[in-house]
Amino acid sequence: MFWYEEEIKRLEKLHAEINYQPQTLFYGSSSIRLWDSLATDFGSFKPINLGFGGSTLAVCTWFFDRVMVGYQPERLILYAGDNDLGDGRHPEEIFLFFQQFTERVNKRFGPLPCYFISLKPSICRWNQVSQFSFTNGLISAEIKNNHPNWTWIDIYSAMLNENGYPKAEYFENDGLHLSKQGYQLWTNIIQNSLLNNI
Repeated sequence: MFWYEEEIKRLEKLHAEINYQPQTLFYGSSSIRLWDSLATDFGSFKPINLGFGGSTLAVCTWFFDRVMVGYQPERLILYAGDNDLGDGRHPEEIFLFFQQFTERVNKRFGPLPCYFISLKPSICRWNQVSQFSFTNGLISAEIKNNHPNWTWIDIYSAMLNENGYPKAEYFENDGLHLSKQGYQLWTNIIQNSLLNNI
């Protein structure tokens, strides 16, 4: 966890610098961290970007209490787990990290409305597609069966073409990070989910 210390310090400093009380916390890995248009894409929801590059669901859980100090949000949106699989962890491990994460959220915020963005079908990790699908299935079922304050947001299926492969236009050249078109797709899907839960 030492490798993330500078990023966590940046997020701690960020809270001291903002001049508003965020209503929506976006938390997770580089798919959140690199979302440059997030503040305007979700302006009416008063968001803050608490993403940090390379983070895993395990790391998001580990640093949760430090990052969340001082916030009193109306909702939390999480994208994490992608890098856990990329690092060689198994779907069942990520499922356990998710359970631990929900416990952290409940302990700090109570029954806060939360949203889990499904793991995306990245081009560069397509060789792990079965693991990504299985992980999505585990977490979506857990949310449906045991977490009434959580909402599952499926971006996975929308990022596939008619042949069932990831659409290249949604990704940067590295086949992992999102392009502007990818973020626009995410914005539309997430906004619809938020508006349906107001």
